[in-house]
Amino acid sequence: METLTQKPSVAIWGASGHARVVADIVRLQDCFRIAGFIDDLNRNRQGAEFCGATILGGREQLKLLRAEGVEHLLMGFGDCRMRLKLTEFLQAEGFVLPLALHPRAIVAEKAIVGAGTVVAAAAVINPGVTIGRSVIINTAASVDHDCVIGDAAHICPGVHLGGSVEIGQSTQIGIGATVVSGVHIGAGTLVGAGAVVVRNIPDRVIAYGVPARVKRRIDQ
Repeated sequence: METLTQKPSVAIWGASGHARVVADIVRLQDCFRIAGFIDDLNRNRQGAEFCGATILGGREQLKLLRAEGVEHLLMGFGDCRMRLKLTEFLQAEGFVLPLALHPRAIVAEKAIVGAGTVVAAAAVINPGVTIGRSVIINTAASVDHDCVIGDAAHICPGVHLGGSVEIGQSTQIGIGATVVSGVHIGAGTLVGAGAVVVRNIPDRVIAYGVPARVKRRIDQ
């Protein structure tokens, strides 16, 4: 368990694999103490040890956290649509969403990175990039110059985005995919692992393949 320090506390929403990654980044940054984890799906885990801290319970714990002076919260799960909803909810509740930046990621000085975004180890974000809130730039992903990435998108491990790519909010670009320069990918879309995207892709579709083609719409 972590010992108390003068560092401010942060809670992490999620208690599975990605939450471990986020917790590791937080500890390496050494700016926050982890107050605990929120698990809104598995209520029977309340009080259990997880990743060096405690699973506090579900969202009912938020008011208790605020009462205890915990003002910072990070999301540690991959569901893009839920991250977008919770971003709005948590900011309305007065929580601050800090940046989780792995010390071995590279972020250009002039890049803009939004609140609550997680940038994992070996990721590269180049000049002129604008990244929204609660985005995941995952392990060894690269985002080249002048890209624009919408809120709550997930750029999965090993993805490479060429220059001036636009990614809509809540869109996931699957592991190892490549997106050529100048392509626009809409909101709420899923691009499959290993895809090569050479032309624009609309909102709310599933696309994969080499080259990537739209396979079906996402109805919900």
